[in-house]
Amino acid sequence: MKHFLHIKDIPTKDLKKIIYDAKIRKQKRKKLNTLDPDKDVPLKGQILLQMFQKASSRTRVSFYLAIKQLGGGSLTLRPEELHLGTGGESIADTSKILSTYGNAFMLRTDSDKKLDEFKKHSNIPIINGLSPSSHPTQVLSDIFTIEEIKKKSISKLKLCWIGDANNNMMNSLIEACIKFSVSLNIACPKSYQPNKALISSIKKQKGKIKIFHKKELAVKNSDVVMTDKIISLNDKVNKRKKIKSFKNFKVDTKTMRFAKKDAIFLHCLPRGNEVTEEVFLGRHSKVWQQALNRVHVQKSILLYCFGKLR
Repeated sequence: MKHFLHIKDIPTKDLKKIIYDAKIRKQKRKKLNTLDPDKDVPLKGQILLQMFQKASSRTRVSFYLAIKQLGGGSLTLRPEELHLGTGGESIADTSKILSTYGNAFMLRTDSDKKLDEFKKHSNIPIINGLSPSSHPTQVLSDIFTIEEIKKKSISKLKLCWIGDANNNMMNSLIEACIKFSVSLNIACPKSYQPNKALISSIKKQKGKIKIFHKKELAVKNSDVVMTDKIISLNDKVNKRKKIKSFKNFKVDTKTMRFAKKDAIFLHCLPRGNEVTEEVFLGRHSKVWQQALNRVHVQKSILLYCFGKLR
């Protein structure tokens, strides 16, 4: 049994296997309908339990399709309908109960402690669908998308992140770039740099990961430009002040001119004012392909957790 909680905790060889498996499975589905199962139905008879303590569109639907295409089924649990540590039943007991009903549990949570508590007492794999510190399924899918479009190993490309560098997406992206030895430039205000632990890890990368405070310097000659919503879900900050801090970090057509001519733009969604309409819907943007690929990569993540990865 293997959990999928944080990129940093998963061996690089396993991350590469997940991406490779997703590539093969996507190719083999070209003539299948959305709900048709893969021909090998590797998870036939298995059920994925899902619970969302934060709003979700892509993660919710993509995991439903992922387990369905693998031959299994899913059940979405509403946190307000469970005890979940607030109605007289501990998270430990809830975790043990869910282990008797399901074969894997995907949790999108507002607390990393809850994620760890579920893992501690679970007898089935736990998958992190997003937590305050990490968004591993999204980032691994993004790497898959980049390699699919660029037809190159991620380690041979130059990535640029523009925006808040101290959020769950950025944490997982940095962890992934360290794992895959990727060149990453980060453009962010000084007060929104990566956390201290990641800064320490960045310093050990011998210049592979660099932090800039001007987007034009960071994006120069990049193969991929990425960003995220400035005000994240449940972001408990002075929103007006934070938005003002990022006024010089919007991704617009002028910004994209500093990147390579064939550079692609990615955004995990939902979007806000951090990117212009021209870029988001323009020729560089691959956001819809990026969103669709969540299904394919999450299928392989599920197989990894079930011990059935090729």
